[in-house]
Amino acid sequence: MTNRLINETSPYLLQHAENPVDWYPWGEEALTRAKTEDKPIFLSIGYSACHWCHVMAHESFEDPSTAAIMNENFVNIKVDREERPELDSIYMDAVVAMTGQGGWPMSVFLTSDGVPFYGGTYFPPTSRYGMPAFQQVLISIAEAYKHQRDKIDQGGEQLKARVEQSVALRGDPEGLNPETLDQAYRRLAGSFDATYGGFGNAPKFPQPMNLEFLLRYHHRTGERNALDMVDLTLTQMASGGIYDQLGGGFHRYSTDAHWLVPHFEKMLYDNALLARVYLHAWQVTGRPLYRRVVEETLDYVIREMTAKYPGSAREGHCEQTGGFYSAQDADSEGEEGKFFLWASDEVRSILGDEGGDAFCRYFDVTPGGNFEGKSILNVKFDLSTAASAAQMDEERFRTMIEQGRQQLFQVRERRVKPGRDEKVLTAWNGLVLAALAEASRALGRDDYRQVAECNAEFVLKELRHDGRLLRSWKATSPSGTGQSRFNAYLEDYAFYADGLLALYQATFDPRWFTEARALVDVVLNHFTDPNGGFFDTSHDHEQLITRPKSLQDNAIPSGNAMAAEVLLRIAAYTGEDAYRQPAEEMLAAMTPMMQQYPGGFSHWLSALAFHLAPPREIALIGDSRSEETQALLNVTFGAYRPHQIVALADPNEEVAASSIPILANRPQQDGRATAYVCQRFVCKTPVTDPAALEAQMV
Repeated sequence: MTNRLINETSPYLLQHAENPVDWYPWGEEALTRAKTEDKPIFLSIGYSACHWCHVMAHESFEDPSTAAIMNENFVNIKVDREERPELDSIYMDAVVAMTGQGGWPMSVFLTSDGVPFYGGTYFPPTSRYGMPAFQQVLISIAEAYKHQRDKIDQGGEQLKARVEQSVALRGDPEGLNPETLDQAYRRLAGSFDATYGGFGNAPKFPQPMNLEFLLRYHHRTGERNALDMVDLTLTQMASGGIYDQLGGGFHRYSTDAHWLVPHFEKMLYDNALLARVYLHAWQVTGRPLYRRVVEETLDYVIREMTAKYPGSAREGHCEQTGGFYSAQDADSEGEEGKFFLWASDEVRSILGDEGGDAFCRYFDVTPGGNFEGKSILNVKFDLSTAASAAQMDEERFRTMIEQGRQQLFQVRERRVKPGRDEKVLTAWNGLVLAALAEASRALGRDDYRQVAECNAEFVLKELRHDGRLLRSWKATSPSGTGQSRFNAYLEDYAFYADGLLALYQATFDPRWFTEARALVDVVLNHFTDPNGGFFDTSHDHEQLITRPKSLQDNAIPSGNAMAAEVLLRIAAYTGEDAYRQPAEEMLAAMTPMMQQYPGGFSHWLSALAFHLAPPREIALIGDSRSEETQALLNVTFGAYRPHQIVALADPNEEVAASSIPILANRPQQDGRATAYVCQRFVCKTPVTDPAALEAQMV
């Protein structure tokens, strides 16, 4: 027996397609039935890699007696929060307003009009830990809906009024000043863990946007402590169990304060954002560890998280479909973390006594283990210290460790892998696109550029219709044919435009700039709130109980924060106030939140730092293949310079100059590759010598 979810593309919804619960996807059919039969709606929101979502599904949604109560008394709707972030946002706000906290699985009870009146997160099958049994909750809600309807309707309307408030985002740009950055830095420093890095206590999340802001703050002010905070955090994470020491890539978060025991799922967005901040930290410090983490993380994304189907090459050069999958589960074979754990005797049986001893010493593999009797690989001591303790030559020890990593990785590849959420989300793909494009330029990795271009070709072909983006794509056949669904959200446009701008600076193909600008124009035309800022949904989106407008950064930047920075970058390329003005007004309105709660608004802080720099605009005129032009490019990209935009045009090429205003009317000097360094379109004397360019950029 299957329910209506069998026709969905979301892996999360398909996991529930054989439940005895009469599930509906969110849509007109379910909402109409609720109104026709005047039944309350039970709305369950989760995602594929959510451990407790799986627990509640097994305990309750697979239980026939629980399903019978649900089917008799409710219209039951299941939603993938990653496909429908606006529903997640609206009803999460409601749950937090009701209970003071939120999380997933989210369990919300709605009137037949979709108005929330009761909610929570995980409910156990029997009463425990102060939580009522789920069946008790269901029966109580059903009885209240029948016999206390007036009270429920009144409470629901009050709750609706709370969640539908729209924050105005209009402020005076004249009030923008560096003190906001200084105050935010001091508050972040006050919450910093000076022992293990990161912010706050367990559970500890990576928070790459905090680290990005600190790098920009160090770049702006020279404040050494800001860099030290980044350095300690990145080193500790790269050494801990939160980082996959064999296969690369980061797990979702650490359950402890010192990055040892992770929640084992891997999310695409975490790895995109972390790869980018490690890349920037490498540009600042030159530490080989950071470059290795960047490459291992991006290699993991390409190896494990890129859609590959026979015959799916696009545009004649892409060996894969081009889309990046969303997540890998924490569990395999029904056990959390099983894929990633090792026993000491297993390691020695593979690597031999000497190699096994060295590997176990370096990666903290012990007979008793550090997680449920087995060991999560982590690095407690640097390689030199470990080699000395083993009384072994450092280079020989290094070779044994690297060989051991390769051997154990190959053995691990034969294990049953964690489940993978194979839907492709536009916003998250934009984050990976940006990381790959930047890394391709900074690290000289042309393979990263090729993968990035394939992704851009894929998204703009498969996830765009009539100039408007779609949210999600999922393959529906072994050949790679797929289905794209759902109107895209603000974050889809903002994140993907940011990725396309990074791709433009990696390739200087004007197509990518033009595409980025077109996406930003859609945001201005279809998402603008007359009170300032942008709604999460377009003006022609499905009408819900409210139109959400998210401002706070969470695991990913808020759509509004990313939109602000992208608008400023487009303004720097074009000189047009139509892009700059809304971004400045948003930043001015958000200043109090940035100052008081920097950890929740750190991407806003990075956007503000870009604005206050002010950004440097660099126009290069020359053949991109010539040594002269490459010498100028090496200066331009030879250091961490977060507050610049770069454009390049061949002197004989008209498309770039006509598409990108900063390149217009920029002649070469003496027929040589020439650089124009400008701020707000006011330029210094054009130069042709790399040393002169370096001097202008100090």
